Amino acid sequence: MAIRDTLRWLISFGLGCFCSIFVLLGLFVYFVRHPIAFFSRKKRDVMPSVLNDPDLGTHGYVHLADVKIHYVAQGDETKPLMLFVHGFPEFWYSWRFQLREFKNDYRVVAIDMRGYGDSDKPSGVANYQMSKLVTDLKQIIPALGYRSCVLVGLDWGAVIARIFASKHPHMVDKLITMNCPRPDIIHNYLETHMFELKKVWYILFFQVPFLPELMLLVNDMKLMETTMAGPNGNLTVGTLSTEDMEAYKYALSRPGAATAVIDYYRAFIRFPPRKISKISCPLLVIWGCKDMILDRDMSAAAAAVVDNQTVKYIEEAGHWVMMDTPDIVNKHMRDFLK
Repeated sequence: MAIRDTLRWLISFGLGCFCSIFVLLGLFVYFVRHPIAFFSRKKRDVMPSVLNDPDLGTHGYVHLADVKIHYVAQGDETKPLMLFVHGFPEFWYSWRFQLREFKNDYRVVAIDMRGYGDSDKPSGVANYQMSKLVTDLKQIIPALGYRSCVLVGLDWGAVIARIFASKHPHMVDKLITMNCPRPDIIHNYLETHMFELKKVWYILFFQVPFLPELMLLVNDMKLMETTMAGPNGNLTVGTLSTEDMEAYKYALSRPGAATAVIDYYRAFIRFPPRKISKISCPLLVIWGCKDMILDRDMSAAAAAVVDNQTVKYIEEAGHWVMMDTPDIVNKHMRDFLK
């Protein structure tokens, strides 16, 4: 690592340790009040039925140089490819509304990124650095039988998609990103708000070993429920059914998944992506304005490094905008793709 990167990591790790004190205190209090619930963990060996809905597509795998990637595909293989890349802490199922919507016009494919769902989960933070994630996409597209695609990403998927489109412009016909800015904007934001722990505490906390995984899994992954669909979560209450939430818990309960999904954050600090080239393909940015973490001002900040960018704000949607307001998102996508 360069000196600046090393210094950033050391500061991040130190502040992460500071945040850990409060997390440990909170976990201890919860354990004292709810000792049985603290250790509760449902055994999940059978895939939830919602994940086998034939209307969503067929399950398959592609074998890449380093990992095996699971995907769900639907639509005519002679149609253009539309590739969906999810974020944290999700998996392919987050794109269920878009798989149904675009299956008649595209070969729609939603992947589980490495570390997630039924894809391989290599151990070690270095296996989740951006260069490897971008290489995965570069190999997935030809493995599916295509030379290029319409690339759609949210959260981490949007970060990876932006870098991929800048590095391999001939492989992206059009790019659609949702609720995540350019990666260098994230790094700049982190550096300028490093000591404003209320805004970036979870990124710093995730640099610490073991404890983030414990927090994620305690009380049968209750944190996922409150973060995604609780009263103060990033989705409108009622958007996720009990069966939907069970599907997310099933994906995160796969062996090695809890560490792998947090390693994305660890790798982002230890192995920061370098300067991104200009994106030449048309880019649509869709932004749910009720995002509890990311500020809407980040959405349009990439205009200087994009030749053709369109930004659509959805005031009533949260972070997982494609699930919160799927009809509006799908309309924006269709208008853009025309």
